[in-house]
Amino acid sequence: MSEPVLTLEGIAKSFGANQILANVGFSIRPGEVVGLLGPNGCGKSTLLNLISGVFPADAGRVIFCREDITGLGMDRIARRGLVRTFQLPSMPRRMTVAELLYAASARKAGFRSLFRRETDEKAEIDGLLDDLALSHVRHLPAASLSGGQKKLLSIALVLRASPRMICLDEPTAGVHPNLRHHMIGLLQRIRASGITLLIIEHDMHFIRELCTRCVVMDRGAVIADCLPSQLTSNEQVVEAYLGNARQKRAMA
Repeated sequence: MSEPVLTLEGIAKSFGANQILANVGFSIRPGEVVGLLGPNGCGKSTLLNLISGVFPADAGRVIFCREDITGLGMDRIARRGLVRTFQLPSMPRRMTVAELLYAASARKAGFRSLFRRETDEKAEIDGLLDDLALSHVRHLPAASLSGGQKKLLSIALVLRASPRMICLDEPTAGVHPNLRHHMIGLLQRIRASGITLLIIEHDMHFIRELCTRCVVMDRGAVIADCLPSQLTSNEQVVEAYLGNARQKRAMA
């Protein structure tokens, strides 16, 4: 069995007197698509922020590709191949979609970009825009895109970093149903390319279609680690995440 790409050990975090995370631990193996689930306020986004280096944990360790990255900042973690998207991505007003992707490429390559063939770069970006169904907006300001298009563009930007693992914070929230279907196909292709995914998500259809495994949190702790098909048969999950019989039927 392959070594985990990500391991969390005893992660804890408090803000003032409020303990948000308590002894959180699990591992993710290469190529997995793990859904991070739980009711609002259970600590999912805080955990994603700790993994990606937005702020440090109070206790515990984050191990990525056998390296202890606990306490490193976002940029240093991203350079190691662990990148993320945000629930509400912010885009610059004065750059077009294509310009933003070129800028991301130059930042990744540094001075090497001076020696790279422009035609190769253009072909890569054109192909990425085609895959993301964003070719028709390539010359529009990035900030003018719809919420769903911005989320697709944010995925394009992290792909330009050649990541080993991507963490996504509610990628389908506020996204038109047509784009949700496209996003499922996109993330399936990303997984097929060998990139590991950790996804915070509430859309259960999306979870069933995409995820190979689910980690469920409640009140800052992991209460289940199971297959998507096992969610509705787990009493703790039903009680914490669904809350009542009506919500359980919605997941069926």
